[in-house]
Amino acid sequence: MQLTRAADYGVRAMIQLGSENPGTRASLSELAHEAEVSPAFLSKVLQRLVKAGYIASRRGKRGGFEMLARGRDASLLEILDALDGIPALNVCLLEGSCHRSPWCPAHPVWKEAQDRMREVLGSASLAQLVAEDRNGKEARRLEEMRKD
Repeated sequence: MQLTRAADYGVRAMIQLGSENPGTRASLSELAHEAEVSPAFLSKVLQRLVKAGYIASRRGKRGGFEMLARGRDASLLEILDALDGIPALNVCLLEGSCHRSPWCPAHPVWKEAQDRMREVLGSASLAQLVAEDRNGKEARRLEEMRKD
């Protein structure tokens, strides 16, 4: 089980957009630079977030991507679900995929682990990640000042 690159980069972009003042737009090139990904790939990822109603996009000279209220209030679980869905810990957790699940001794363990992962992702809000990102950036800035 592993998150896709699209999910990882999408979360990075959401954190970046979430740190902007409401109504502020960021260009694709700015977001791609910050997320350390190609603009072409990130553009496809961002369109999924637009479709989910978490961000808005506007073309033109004053265009870019903007965080919407729904995005600011989203959990990490909701964001990941909009991007690629939540990965299954094991194929047996996918509905109808394993005839052994009723008697398999490992199935309850996989299910509990999957449920806990969903719980953790559901309790992590974008707002929390944005706050932690701000704190981390401030700590890095202070560390750089001490070095000088």
